[in-house]
Amino acid sequence: MKPDVMSSQCPSRRYLATLTSKWAILIVNALGHRPLRNGELLRTVEGISQKMLTQTLQELSVLNIVQRDDKKTIPPHVEYKLTVLGHSFRKEANSLIRWVEASLPLMSERTRRPKTS
Repeated sequence: MKPDVMSSQCPSRRYLATLTSKWAILIVNALGHRPLRNGELLRTVEGISQKMLTQTLQELSVLNIVQRDDKKTIPPHVEYKLTVLGHSFRKEANSLIRWVEASLPLMSERTRRPKTS
């Protein structure tokens, strides 16, 4: 089957849903410059809960976007970093992030206008 995100049967649709979640895009963006530990990600990605961070990191790991690096030390030291595929995705995600930031005035303008009957 040729990949077709418009087809409900295509696995690409499930991957698209995972990759375009708010938390996935923000986590990938945060990991763009260097590996980060769990606590660093919690502080960087404001508003994310520990549960959502853990869940999203697991999903991104399954998709080969993020790699979990357990240093096997006591106390535990675990870092998360982007894979080659993750860096490729970050480039695309950053285009979307920059577009949203640049378009914010135009999008929010409409929500600030008083409604006319």
